[in-house]
Amino acid sequence: MYIQRHLESIILKASQTFPVVMVTGPRQVGKTTMLERLAMENRAYVSLDSPMNRELAKTDPELFLQRYQPPVLIDEFQYAKELLPFIKMHVDRNKNNGDFWLTGSQMFHMMEEVSESLAGRVAIIPMQGLSNCEITGSPGSVFNVNPADWLARLKTTSAQDLKAVYNRIFIGSMPRFYQNVDVDRELYYSSYVDTYLQRDIRDLTQVADELAFFRFMTSCAARTGQQVSYAELARDAGVSQPTAKQWLSILRTSGIVLLVEPYFNNMLKRIVKSPKMYFMDTGLAAYLTRWNAPETLEVSAMSGAFFETYAISEIIKSYYNAGKRAPIFYYRDTDQKEIDLIIEQNDTLHPFEIKKSAAPGVDSIKHFSVLEKTRKIIGHGGVICMTDNVYPIDRNNSYIPVWII
Repeated sequence: MYIQRHLESIILKASQTFPVVMVTGPRQVGKTTMLERLAMENRAYVSLDSPMNRELAKTDPELFLQRYQPPVLIDEFQYAKELLPFIKMHVDRNKNNGDFWLTGSQMFHMMEEVSESLAGRVAIIPMQGLSNCEITGSPGSVFNVNPADWLARLKTTSAQDLKAVYNRIFIGSMPRFYQNVDVDRELYYSSYVDTYLQRDIRDLTQVADELAFFRFMTSCAARTGQQVSYAELARDAGVSQPTAKQWLSILRTSGIVLLVEPYFNNMLKRIVKSPKMYFMDTGLAAYLTRWNAPETLEVSAMSGAFFETYAISEIIKSYYNAGKRAPIFYYRDTDQKEIDLIIEQNDTLHPFEIKKSAAPGVDSIKHFSVLEKTRKIIGHGGVICMTDNVYPIDRNNSYIPVWII
């Protein structure tokens, strides 16, 4: 069963205006499945997962492109960056939009080379796992800061109670789970991690100690929703702080984690400058931290962190699926005043708290006033929570159900 992706229209639009379209993201989020469906019979397909195809692409790129003539979909492109100059020559010679569709995990140095070699010729589109809207078949749109949009989404989105939300958090966003309900979760994520470690990490980076890297991933999962502490991550994995910083960069570049930067303004003198880290797939984070049921996760000490991670990841996916970058930040200062999420649009700041509660209380927004120091316009914000409807808190803030993101 194919689940329609909201990114499809963005891919087709990009293909009409760029010679090369590259869809990047973690393994198994549905990149190839989506592009194959869009291509149908009008485009050749070749995967560089095949050792034979990979060898030809690396040793004789020109012959490779003669065999697989555009329009073509090249899967797992990160394994043969030798193709880049020949793709560039073909694009400059023929000037046909949509000739090359490429997929690849966001692999470290390769992404920089693609951007440099194909500057002005390539649309790089990040992709993540399924959003809640895609799973439920609801219309997709960017998480809007307009209260009228929240009210409209109540009519097009199915309500979810606490049990349903944590079931979604526990399962995660990989399409495989929603295409086949009989997939063994433990076996799936075990295989996923093994593949990531052995093929992407060992083969494409300088990471030699897979066991230490696995400990590092687990430590990151245990700290989802928290500020980054390289000292703690390094201690847990048994590596140096520079290594921990390098490894977190790998997880970030490959789309496994997201780092949200603190909001900076010259008028704010006491802010904390460390980013916050979120796993983009809550199912993978739950597997790494060894939760074996959504019920136990929901009552655990990490329940709030997973709820916040889920909300942030859904907001990020709503932007990605519209072909946009998310203008999001957080705030924390040395007085322990914190705002979970700030969305900046049109020089206006929209503050949000994220609470696993059906009635968080007015105190949830008490720190929003610190943003007045920025001398920017403070727009409508609120509390993303388990409320069953959109309710006003005051003139500028509302309670917002997490399931309408």
